Amino acid sequence: MIIRQISVIFFLSLLLAISGCSGNKTKGDDGDMVGDGIEDGAPTDVGEDDYSSSGLDDDGSVILDPLDDPASDLFVRTIYFDYDSANIREDSLLIVREHGKYLSSSPERLVRLEGHADESGTREYNLALGEERAKSVREILLLEGAQEVQIEIVSFGEERPAVEGTDDAALQLNRRVEVVY
Repeated sequence: MIIRQISVIFFLSLLLAISGCSGNKTKGDDGDMVGDGIEDGAPTDVGEDDYSSSGLDDDGSVILDPLDDPASDLFVRTIYFDYDSANIREDSLLIVREHGKYLSSSPERLVRLEGHADESGTREYNLALGEERAKSVREILLLEGAQEVQIEIVSFGEERPAVEGTDDAALQLNRRVEVVY
């Protein structure tokens, strides 16, 4: 019973504290409370580019940033590779090109290409293979108009598998480059 009373008192105190902090009011020169002219919850000192394109358009339809839109090719951010290869597969080429076009049209965006390999081969070999895979993706991004300064390459080799296991399905999922914005 005492614990319940303490919980209720704590909850009420928390509500009072939150409601006391809800405004940006200060005392003016005449001692009256004055607001800062900003509606509660409104952002301050932000430019138009500080917002993502997610939201609602004029007719109430949802607008998603293409990176967050499941219907967009940019939503796919994992590029898979064949065994012992750094060549981009035909089924991934369109995805990589779309990322390059996106970066070209958004010069303020940066991307990190994280190269990975399966557990076949030595640690050193897999680090080099992960780097070569990331470089292959970078090459296509650059051909589509992305700038070198927008792209960072990191190789993890076999150190960060997407899935554990030694069967073909697990190994295939670990041969990849992750596109991280």
